[in-house]
Amino acid sequence: MKKVLMVCLGNICRSPLAEGILEAKVDPEKVLVDSAGTAAYHVGNLPDKRSIEVAAKYGLDITNQRARKFVATDFAKFDFIYAMDESNYNNILLLAKNKKDEDKVKLILNEISEDNHSVPDPYYGGEQGFENVYKMLDEACTIIASKL
Repeated sequence: MKKVLMVCLGNICRSPLAEGILEAKVDPEKVLVDSAGTAAYHVGNLPDKRSIEVAAKYGLDITNQRARKFVATDFAKFDFIYAMDESNYNNILLLAKNKKDEDKVKLILNEISEDNHSVPDPYYGGEQGFENVYKMLDEACTIIASKL
């Protein structure tokens, strides 16, 4: 079974959406998808209501998710770790023990283009920010699912 981890800052906006989107695109018997945040601001909380709403708009229910913090042992548990932006990418790498750990980490939008683009954090923006993030993640997750 392949195991994929989606990581953003607080694990309430971007990474829960990425988790839900990818889960809907893969066979749950063959691929496990989870998400985490590099900060512990929201541990145990539901995803942001705006993430829940945009996911529901596209037929996804992400209300079973709870925020958790990324930990070094995640390197051993997951085959692929997708960071939403460069800041989180760098924070994940700080916990890597070796090259094997480092090689698991990628910027999620590099699946679309190798330009090191970040998924913008929609937390302080309006509703359209969540819609835009959903579309970016949906495109990236379609590519990821085709590779798994």
